[in-house]
Amino acid sequence: MVAEDTQLEQRWDQFHRWGPYGMLGIATLIAVATQDIMAGPAERYAAAALVGSALVLHLMWDRRPHPPAVTNGRRHRSPSRAGTVFYAVRWAIAFALTWLNPFFALYAVTGYFDADELIPGRYGHRIGLFATSLTLAGSQSGGLPLENASQGGVFLGMLVVNNVLWMVVGHLTHQEEERSRARADTIVALERTNTALQRALDENAALHAQLLVQAREAGVADERRRLAAEIHDTLAQGLTGIIAQLQVVVNTPDAELAREHTVRAMDLARHSLGEARRSVHNLAPAALDRDSLAEALEKTVAAWGERTAVRADFTLTGTAEPLHSEVSATLLRIAEEALANTARHADATRVGVTLSFMGDEVVLDIRDDGRGFDPLRLPERSSAGGFGLGIRDDGRGFDPLRLPERSSAGGFGLGGMRARAERIAGSLTVESEPGYGAALSARVPLVRHDR
Repeated sequence: MVAEDTQLEQRWDQFHRWGPYGMLGIATLIAVATQDIMAGPAERYAAAALVGSALVLHLMWDRRPHPPAVTNGRRHRSPSRAGTVFYAVRWAIAFALTWLNPFFALYAVTGYFDADELIPGRYGHRIGLFATSLTLAGSQSGGLPLENASQGGVFLGMLVVNNVLWMVVGHLTHQEEERSRARADTIVALERTNTALQRALDENAALHAQLLVQAREAGVADERRRLAAEIHDTLAQGLTGIIAQLQVVVNTPDAELAREHTVRAMDLARHSLGEARRSVHNLAPAALDRDSLAEALEKTVAAWGERTAVRADFTLTGTAEPLHSEVSATLLRIAEEALANTARHADATRVGVTLSFMGDEVVLDIRDDGRGFDPLRLPERSSAGGFGLGIRDDGRGFDPLRLPERSSAGGFGLGGMRARAERIAGSLTVESEPGYGAALSARVPLVRHDR
């Protein structure tokens, strides 16, 4: 588009420079061929002198430096007083030549093409065009001077026609210039927008690279937290159970009872080993490889009740659906952690675990009738070394709405359970009162299995 505009400007410059010479030459040739129109030798000599004057005038004007100007994105000669004088002298010569021979009006036509480049001001421009239309109307009406009223009427008619034509052409030219200016403004705006867009793309690329680094670091940190939680929920709890079983073996003189607890310790060791391997490979709990969440919870609750000699009941409500592995693993881990904390701290005689499928949610409720705790106060450090359901301590209690990420003893407790639920867009709430047990409720979205 820019190349086409430049080429058009060059053609207009060539026309303004060489067009008057060509028009004058053609008009002179026609005048020579029709010299019988002129009255006598004096008129022919006068015409020759005027043609020579016109040539000298154009040669002098072309040698003069013309400072360029730009209007609506178009380069042209700058209007000036010198240009007005040149236009007036040229018009006078063209008018005189047309008076001598009407065909010299071909040369006078050049006044239509460069009035805007020579005469400053809108009104000066219009006066120049009107003067040129006088010359052309005289030629079109049969030549000057006017010989009768009929020729005068034709002259006036042609004068009106010429002025209407140049006004219409001028209006269309003005509209085209406005479109050109709007197009030029649009191009400039697009260039600015492209520059800003490129700058934004460069900034976005840098930000994207930075976000990738941050995401990688966050992923590493999240993986560390996950592994720590897995180790706490599997190895630490398994080792605690093993130690408890071995303590019974050491303290009892009953060989049969010692054998029973030794078998339990071995089973816990094997289970913990399997869970450790699963955690390293970021797989779901081993129980979920064989069973659904409801079945795994039922077996976990039964095993926990048998191990702790506490009545533990599991209830399923609603229609069980196959869940996404991450949802199942999260709820099972929350249940294991809650049961472990209940066993350590609650001194409960009865525990109830309920899994409810409720439309687009899955709710896990765990209740005990243990010591309970005061949820309005947060202790600096629990006497039992952890935060959990039915925690046993003589401290200030704690606010379940302000759960720590880790317990004072290094465990994950309620903070870890809440973090697990929130990781899959769920929530965890705790209700408790000293002497009246505790209740935990984990609500997570129902996301079906990904197989």
